[in-house]
Amino acid sequence: MPDSHSANTDSQLPPDSVGLITPETARFDTPLALACGKTLSAYDLVYETYGTLNAERTNAVLVCHALSGHHHAAGYHHPDDRKPGWWDAYIGPGKPVDTQRFFVISVNNLGGCHGSTGPLSHNPDTGRLWGPDFPVVTVSDWVHSQARLADRLGIERFAAVIGGSLGGMQVMQWSIDYPKRIANAAVIAATPKLSAQNIAFNEVARQAIRSDPDFADGWYAEHGSVPKRGLKLARMVGHITYLSADAMGSKFGRDLRSDDLHFGFGVEFQVESYLRYQGDTFSSSFDANTYLLMTKALDYFDPAAEYSGDLAQALAPAQCPFLVLSFSSDWRFPPSRSRELVDALIHAGKRVCSAIIDSPYGHDAFLLPEPRYQAIFSAFMQRAAQAAELAAPPTAQPEESQP
Repeated sequence: MPDSHSANTDSQLPPDSVGLITPETARFDTPLALACGKTLSAYDLVYETYGTLNAERTNAVLVCHALSGHHHAAGYHHPDDRKPGWWDAYIGPGKPVDTQRFFVISVNNLGGCHGSTGPLSHNPDTGRLWGPDFPVVTVSDWVHSQARLADRLGIERFAAVIGGSLGGMQVMQWSIDYPKRIANAAVIAATPKLSAQNIAFNEVARQAIRSDPDFADGWYAEHGSVPKRGLKLARMVGHITYLSADAMGSKFGRDLRSDDLHFGFGVEFQVESYLRYQGDTFSSSFDANTYLLMTKALDYFDPAAEYSGDLAQALAPAQCPFLVLSFSSDWRFPPSRSRELVDALIHAGKRVCSAIIDSPYGHDAFLLPEPRYQAIFSAFMQRAAQAAELAAPPTAQPEESQP
């Protein structure tokens, strides 16, 4: 029976932490056909698990990550780590995603740069790094690969599939592609498709990367270089959209780093220093080709497109209850876009509860602890846990993961 690869034995770690985590790698040698028309002959998925899978295998929860996210959603890799996983505020003993009741799986998506097969992996057909030749992947491709991982782990049906932002898009796709394999869906700070403005922000970020002289048409790794300037600018633009005007104003205002103006183009305002720091940090840890792939996956997501824009028809296959949460100051994926999803679910006759969380922190609010957010999310997940604990061993054959 799969168990978490964690142990909270270090007294310095918080008592509600999942503890020290060791990532795992699953190798798949069955080809995966992608939406773009290409095929990955083999690939790796890196993932982490927290908690214990019950005997009936009914308590598994899949966590889907956002654009710059990865498999490390909770806990620590080393006792000296300064920060835990990116959703540690919500995953752990007694937290909304309670690892005393759930077996939680968090995967680094295909095309990622944290261990799963992506542009920094070797292309078996050429012997070179994949680089810019790595095929464009979509949300549906990620969902199919995640379903194969579930097959590998012996999980026929998830107690819940949950995620924020781009992760929420994956949750929507799961409910459409594998309706019998998902018992509950939590879609947080997400949208059923990007607005033109959002696509425009993504294009500015891509052009910042592609115009960096060190980008080398995407082959920078073979040249031993990194397009850090482009990545830095891309992250700065993105980070502005993740925060609200109020959050930036209250955190930085127009504060100067020193008492006097210098009448130049160096860093003078605190907000300038903050953005440059965020850009520098990100450009040292994230792959440029991966950033291009992830933003394209965001742009392409639109499940209603093949139904003449009818989102309710696209969601017709879904069978599970939904939780849809948005945040008042999120102007990247505003509450109005979540309302589109809620209206479509209601029109399609689905069970859905929704809430707008009052928060000053913009799009990033879905990552941060907030009492009302925690309470609503916890209540939804508690019902999912109760259903998982009462569920009998499944008798029906699950839908097979698609190639």
